[in-house]
Amino acid sequence: MRKGHVASALIFVAILAASLLVRGQTASPDQSGRVLRDGWGRPVVDALKPGDKPTPAPRHDLSGIWEPANGPGDGIQANGPKDMPYDGKPEHDPPYSPLGLQTLKSHKALFGYAAVLESLSNDPRNKCDPLGFPRADFYQVRHTQIMQDERRMVVLYEFEKRWRNIWIDGRDLPKEIPEPRYYGYSVGKWVDDTTLVVNTIGVVGNEKIWLDETGRPASDAMHVEERFQRVNHNRLELTVTIDDPKMYTKPWVALNKFPMRLQSPDYDVVEMMCIPSEEEQYYKEYGDQASGVESKQSK
Repeated sequence: MRKGHVASALIFVAILAASLLVRGQTASPDQSGRVLRDGWGRPVVDALKPGDKPTPAPRHDLSGIWEPANGPGDGIQANGPKDMPYDGKPEHDPPYSPLGLQTLKSHKALFGYAAVLESLSNDPRNKCDPLGFPRADFYQVRHTQIMQDERRMVVLYEFEKRWRNIWIDGRDLPKEIPEPRYYGYSVGKWVDDTTLVVNTIGVVGNEKIWLDETGRPASDAMHVEERFQRVNHNRLELTVTIDDPKMYTKPWVALNKFPMRLQSPDYDVVEMMCIPSEEEQYYKEYGDQASGVESKQSK
């Protein structure tokens, strides 16, 4: 994220934070006269009317527009997945393999315990390459729309306006990967009336995608399990487990019951794009000067 979309995202967060006290079924202006608005400029209202209590979750249904229940900042996760931040604490270090640790050290991230200056970063995201999966679960998780029918569930991410298919028609994961993909191949199975377990393989891995914003590695051998549990009609919890035998010695949990809350069904998701021309302009006007080196020289 750079100048243009950083600015728009910060404005969005500021407006949202200022609006928390006035969000209700009828939108009201805050002290500055502003109200939170969606992508169409419409005032945002809560899915629940004031005084209402959530009803039970519908059976086998995750559809809706979801945002982090603890506020939009909870989903940014710049320092890594919420439950495993890259903060220098040993208990937050995944079980790296020798290759995983070597790969981590080769990644120059803008965030986390080993962050570098702007122009020294080699994050593929800096060139507006796709975030890929599972990084889409670990960074800029803002408004996420889920649509489903009897065959598939489609997850629409606000950041980059990306989407992925999760097949729920009973098929198994492919025994042979036709072609590695940024968002892999995903199948989901209902383990009870309100919990969908999704398994994903076949991501591109290597240097094309990072696991998170701090540069943790991901390989083409990675297997990701997501557990979507709809606690009630208005609350969804997401748990994500990483199993990558090339980069880690055992599976580890990156997100544990990350809470999401349902939005009004007429909410229009805000556009949040990574634009190459804005990236270039950002480095020219700020990043290179702040770092004391041209970004092109450091890559």
